[in-house]
Amino acid sequence: PRVCVVGSGPAGFYTAQHILKHHGGALVDIYEKLPVPFGLVRFGVAPDHPEVKNVINTFTQTAHSERCAYYGNVTVGRDVTVPELQQAYHAVVLSYGAEDNRVLGIPGENLPGVYTARAFVGWYNGLPENRDLKPDLSCETALILGHGNVALDIARILLSPLQLLRKTDITDSSLAALACSKVKRVWLVGRRGPLQVAFTIKELREMINLPGTRAILDPADFTGLESAVKDAPRPRKRLTELMIKTALEKPVEMQAAAAGAAAPREWGLKFQRSPQEVLPSADGRRARGVRMALTCLEGSGDSTKAIPTGDVEELECGLVLSSIGYRSLPLDPAVPFDSQRGVIPNSSGRVEGVPGLYCSGWVKRGPTGVIITTMNDSFDTAQSVLEDLQGGVLDISPSREGFGLVESILRSRGVRPVSFSDWEKIDAAEVARGKAAGKPREKIVDPAEMLRIIGH
Repeated sequence: PRVCVVGSGPAGFYTAQHILKHHGGALVDIYEKLPVPFGLVRFGVAPDHPEVKNVINTFTQTAHSERCAYYGNVTVGRDVTVPELQQAYHAVVLSYGAEDNRVLGIPGENLPGVYTARAFVGWYNGLPENRDLKPDLSCETALILGHGNVALDIARILLSPLQLLRKTDITDSSLAALACSKVKRVWLVGRRGPLQVAFTIKELREMINLPGTRAILDPADFTGLESAVKDAPRPRKRLTELMIKTALEKPVEMQAAAAGAAAPREWGLKFQRSPQEVLPSADGRRARGVRMALTCLEGSGDSTKAIPTGDVEELECGLVLSSIGYRSLPLDPAVPFDSQRGVIPNSSGRVEGVPGLYCSGWVKRGPTGVIITTMNDSFDTAQSVLEDLQGGVLDISPSREGFGLVESILRSRGVRPVSFSDWEKIDAAEVARGKAAGKPREKIVDPAEMLRIIGH
């Protein structure tokens, strides 16, 4: 059986890995629109979290299997359609992730100085489409809308001492911009309360322990929460206890400040505030703050709703980052898509109403969870493919040409795919450039330059 996987992030690679491992004869081809593989492991994981990127070693092993091939620089839906892939393969798995972001839907969100978390993370991580972002970091106060791990990642990158970032694979241009940054205060704002934050304890602890930075948490926000989390699941309980402890601590920096030392950088959490409008500066040319509706909470646990109270407040800031979630987009008119939920309608990864078509990862279940969540989800989809192969649901009697057919389609459209060994040349060039700068790698951010390196 010939199987094709669209997307080379964790969902794509874990799906391929599981099929190859549990079916001794299956051939799997992975298609990727960029020349370089690994999706959000390369472009989403924070540069100061190198250990999270170790999964790349596993993915590389999968790509080296003689029954697996990688074709980068191919945009499915444009260079080759999904129905064309279905003619070439017995099964097609869509694992292309979430390449858009949710919008705030408020006045002023398009003002200069307002960025999506997705674009900002893409900028410092070298995602080609965000390489020209040039965020304005000339203000002292930044406001991040959202209480997830991505919001904490961004706050940490904005406030980290440069000597810590210099040792990471953060891009050269973003390091230069951060070196000139005036940002020294970051507020993370959420519509709901401390019991509904979406970040995890590891990320919070890192933020609390960030050198030269102090946390500003208002003890009043945490009143009565200790008894409220007594019976909560352990991760939620420990997370809340850490916030309470941090809120009540008297920082050592207070004495240092009293002794005339320079005030350190600071960050804080604000709760029960919902953005209503990004306020323009007097000349209307940029953001100068955000008007917030104060909310009260109804319900309990994760289903708690934030209801506006009618009161508002304004927060001054020159940089606004919206970190309210990623969003998948439809890929091809031939594929059903639920635009309300931003997913492909499916059952255990089987796309509804289209036999032989599957999905895994964020486009299957929505843009939530960490790499391990995606791994389990992808194994689940791969299992559906294997069951359908074994149960005769997928007819593998007609031989399919796989890449042979796709290659002639791509050639007729002037598209030249990039192989995994091509990627390894780009990888070697990045590592060599990084070594010269004392970093693990210096990412190449321009696809044209990637293609030049491999003589495309």
